[in-house]
Amino acid sequence: MERRDPATSARRGLFSTDHGDIETPVFIPIGTYGAVKTLAPRDLESAGASIVLGNAYHLYLRPGMEIIQKAAGLHAFMAWDRSIVTDSGGFQVFSLAELREISADGVTFKSTLNGSVHEMTPEKSMEIQRVLGSDIIMSLDVCPPGDAPLEEIARAVSLTTTWANRCFDYLKQTSESYGKRDTFFPIVQGGIQKELRQQSTEELLPLANIGVAVGGLAVGEEKSAMFDTVSLMDHLLPRDKIRYLMGVGKPQDIVRAVRLGMDMFDCVIPTRNARNGQLFTWNGTINVLNEKYKLDFSPVDETCACHGCRTFSRAYLRHLYNLNEILGLHLGSLHNVTFYLDLMSRIRKEIQEGTYLSWSRQFLAKVRETTHD
Repeated sequence: MERRDPATSARRGLFSTDHGDIETPVFIPIGTYGAVKTLAPRDLESAGASIVLGNAYHLYLRPGMEIIQKAAGLHAFMAWDRSIVTDSGGFQVFSLAELREISADGVTFKSTLNGSVHEMTPEKSMEIQRVLGSDIIMSLDVCPPGDAPLEEIARAVSLTTTWANRCFDYLKQTSESYGKRDTFFPIVQGGIQKELRQQSTEELLPLANIGVAVGGLAVGEEKSAMFDTVSLMDHLLPRDKIRYLMGVGKPQDIVRAVRLGMDMFDCVIPTRNARNGQLFTWNGTINVLNEKYKLDFSPVDETCACHGCRTFSRAYLRHLYNLNEILGLHLGSLHNVTFYLDLMSRIRKEIQEGTYLSWSRQFLAKVRETTHD
């Protein structure tokens, strides 16, 4: 099933994994350690989540592959029967820059827990993701920071291609013993350099059986440069592959990226911002800690169907946040995740009706008019 917006590159589609159907465009809540912070699987299901993200590197450290293997995989371990995509550990090349060394063979990390040394090779990343039971396996890649020099970005592209081929070969060579077909996404790198993005795309597309990821953005580059690159990727990537824009982002960034043909998104913003009292609504973002909500007995968002909005007031949430009460963090996170998933549902509806361009313009104009209070 697919519907293309007549005025933009936005498209609506559906693909299936062993754990259910995923409608796109889709937002993926992040559960780094096998849990989306403060939310149980039933909360995610009630919010409408069809897929979550786990992190292969962090799960490898804690609780470790032996425990997850004995639990029969990550789905059973975390009691989540819908789809899971796993980050390969490549983003930690960027986020743990002070604790790692990159070589031609892979990445050597010092554990953030106790300083112990661990090596992540392409083959090991694939093995870990299979043990986890990932529905979508991500290639091990090198993600340079947005302000990296050209030479560093070029080396990242070269290593990313080499490692992606090794990932692909490992999965292919061991597929018979594994017993089922892998869904493997290579990750295009190249920073904001047009020629390197084109090179990376050309080298990795032969490895993409269903989809391809766009990595190395939202890592410090200017927002305009990021969207110039997303626009470039819209032209470089084939229409018959799912496009996963990793690490993006804010609601307005997602709306803009969907215009440019992106299908999948993940970001920590919904839960991280909720823990700081910043809640998303269709009338702008609010900071529920502000004094003006002390006697505001209306819900966070009148149109939201999450448990918090149906049951509690802004004043009550402010009270919980001021006490650092865990219930407040739970309700805020549940609301923000619900808002993001409702946003994706609205995006799919507008694409289906052929009205995405006009709707997205109205949405973005409203975001520009509202300020964080």
